[in-house]
Amino acid sequence: MTSAAADVWAHRNALALLVRRDLAVKYQQSVLGYFWSLIEPLAIGAIYWFVFGVLYHTNRHVSAYPLYLITGIFAWQWINSGISEATTALTGQARLITTMKVPRQVFPFGRVIGRFAEYLAGLPVLAVLAVWFGQFSFGWHLLALPLAVVLSFTFLTGLALLLSSLNVLLRDIDRFMRLATRVLFYAAPIIYPLSLVQSSSMPGWLKDVYELNPLVGILQLFHAVWYPDQFPGTKLLLASVVGSLVVLLAGSWVFRRLEPAVLKEL
Repeated sequence: MTSAAADVWAHRNALALLVRRDLAVKYQQSVLGYFWSLIEPLAIGAIYWFVFGVLYHTNRHVSAYPLYLITGIFAWQWINSGISEATTALTGQARLITTMKVPRQVFPFGRVIGRFAEYLAGLPVLAVLAVWFGQFSFGWHLLALPLAVVLSFTFLTGLALLLSSLNVLLRDIDRFMRLATRVLFYAAPIIYPLSLVQSSSMPGWLKDVYELNPLVGILQLFHAVWYPDQFPGTKLLLASVVGSLVVLLAGSWVFRRLEPAVLKEL
């Protein structure tokens, strides 16, 4: 994995070029352009706020619920888009992959970086909302953001390598992941606080299984930037770190093993 990372770094200029190209293609002939990366999660957040905040009164369990909701959705947009677009990164760029002399890992990784750029564009919006709701403050909890980003990159890179290579040989992977991401959305504290799960009547073993999901701790870190009390405990943080590393190692191993078959299929 170290050699693969070194190869990607050596071709960082090609990676940057691919990311810029993907972003340009995604928003070409669009009047609002990059603003869609802000409008979409804000619109989704407004819908969920009405359903869960107004109708189901989730705002009783967390202060400034709209900010909590938007924070989770912005992070989820990066995770969800990164997974879905990285899954088809090889099948959708077959001609480039067979002609460009760059490490093949560059293509799925580029999709993860491209979606991260969209997340970065939303950070000023989150900061403004945090100030508006009185949740912005300077302190150690701001370190939760870089930690959340590093873990997200680790987790998403592993998944991108795993899914992109498998999808070349098994096209059902793309369809399966559309369903899986819907499940993951509700299996992590995005639109509800973790405290609701911990205080629920779920069996203890099921709560433990829930917290083994690396995304649970990662999403808690994103929330902790504005809500210091949401910072994950040692057990939850360890599960996210170990889980993300396991996914990265597994994805790298599978990608290397399948690369000859993938190139033959492309």
